[in-house]
Amino acid sequence: MQTRSDTRITAGIIGLAAIAILIGGAFAGLLVEGARDFSGAWAAFDPYLFRVVRFTLLQAALSTLLSVGPALFVARALSRHPRFFGRAFILQLFAVPLALPAIVAALGILALYGRAGYFAGLFNWAGGQGWPGIYGLSGILVAHVFFNLPLAIRLLLEALQTIPSDQWRLASQLGMGARPAFRLIEWPTLRAALPGVAGLVFMLCITSFTIVLTLGGGPGATTLEVGIYQALRFDFDPARAVALTLLQIALTFIVVLTLTRLGADVVGDANLPVAPRRYLSVNRTEAWLNATLIVLALLFVAGPMVATVAAGLGADLGRLAGEASVRQATLTSAVLAFLSALLSVMLSLALTMARRALASNRRFGARTLLEEATDTGAGFVLVVPPIVVGAGWFLLLRHVGDVFAIAPLMVVTVNAVMAMPFALRAIRPAYDAASERHERLCAQLGISGWSRLWLVDRPTLRRPVATAFAFAMALSLGDLGVIALFGSDSVQTLPYLLLARMGSYRTEDAAGLALLLGLVCLGLVLAADRLGKETASNV
Repeated sequence: MQTRSDTRITAGIIGLAAIAILIGGAFAGLLVEGARDFSGAWAAFDPYLFRVVRFTLLQAALSTLLSVGPALFVARALSRHPRFFGRAFILQLFAVPLALPAIVAALGILALYGRAGYFAGLFNWAGGQGWPGIYGLSGILVAHVFFNLPLAIRLLLEALQTIPSDQWRLASQLGMGARPAFRLIEWPTLRAALPGVAGLVFMLCITSFTIVLTLGGGPGATTLEVGIYQALRFDFDPARAVALTLLQIALTFIVVLTLTRLGADVVGDANLPVAPRRYLSVNRTEAWLNATLIVLALLFVAGPMVATVAAGLGADLGRLAGEASVRQATLTSAVLAFLSALLSVMLSLALTMARRALASNRRFGARTLLEEATDTGAGFVLVVPPIVVGAGWFLLLRHVGDVFAIAPLMVVTVNAVMAMPFALRAIRPAYDAASERHERLCAQLGISGWSRLWLVDRPTLRRPVATAFAFAMALSLGDLGVIALFGSDSVQTLPYLLLARMGSYRTEDAAGLALLLGLVCLGLVLAADRLGKETASNV
């Protein structure tokens, strides 16, 4: 049994080493740069830097409040009406923002609320003067709420589904109305889930890069991650980049540690099961109020999506398809996303197998450090956002050679590791279940290594691996964090090209590219969702 397990443990050690090299190299780059210019790094802690920190915390706090506050009422409204026409569609629509690249959503919000957006005329009429647009804090908040309101609704709705049926049966027998039902039954459950949901949204907003980069609108609306990008690409101030990066890591670490203590899901599930169940009878007034809340949330979430499609269809798609730069960016994105997804699945599978092998060998006693690492090692990447990893390697590699020449390798490796927490969610349960059934039989027959993986585990893992692959590829396709640092005229992905077209005010071209990118990423996530549901039903 020890020989059989060694192959899986070795694969896990290699996977952990790859993660350690990626994260450790980033920290090495920061340390080397800080040591070379310690006085410059220390001097970077100036009033401007602390203004950036304040804005980072302010926008995250306001985004969390505006996302989670309304989500409480919308989730309760949906839970009070477990069956109505279109409910399943609404819940599916609320999952779509999680599949859209941030830059695509930002373009949809600009198409709707921007200075030349569809609502610009209405805003001009209401304000009595020219509509200035939505850049700055207001644009950041709208975009963050667009992404996080549906997520918070689904998480809170899932929490409400955990209320035992006996409580509702007793409340019905006692003739309990809506207000006492909320106070005595629903609010205790929501209150318990609220810190974790709010903390998750806060972390997503603190580590937001693309939204702030595209909608920030200037130095007055800059977060730490955007400041890192500007310090390296525009100002080339490595000392300031080091200071910003250290503060970003500290903030993210504090938030992740708090989330862990609260028991929150720091990955955020896009495919939450929501089982309808009959609740108390709802009077007409409450029904109208609930319907209004649901419709308003639906319009807010659907608006940027519709605007993205409308603006994209208005672009000259035929001309875009014929441009060499678009074709090259599409090919580059596809190749890098494919390699990133493949590497993410391989690393996730290696850690999953090693964790199971170590647990089988241990049998009794406390878990070893290696077993702990294979179990939680991928979670450490959540503490170090992609832009921070990219910044560390950017600073390290600039002393060796051309940092832009290594752009493909950095995009593939960073995106692969960042997608691992999501890939593990799909692979680990299926592999553990298969191992539980086949472990003893494989030991008796002496099946191990590649033979076991291909003959025994492959049939069970085929769909979970496909799910993880599709989701990881979608995340990599829409990512702008690493390519924003390492991208150049010779290495461009679709998000990078889209950002360049937006920066040169070629909004129609950007809209067409956003439509293409959004549809591809959405298709991949929907495929992952379908495969994931089929896997769950078969396990």
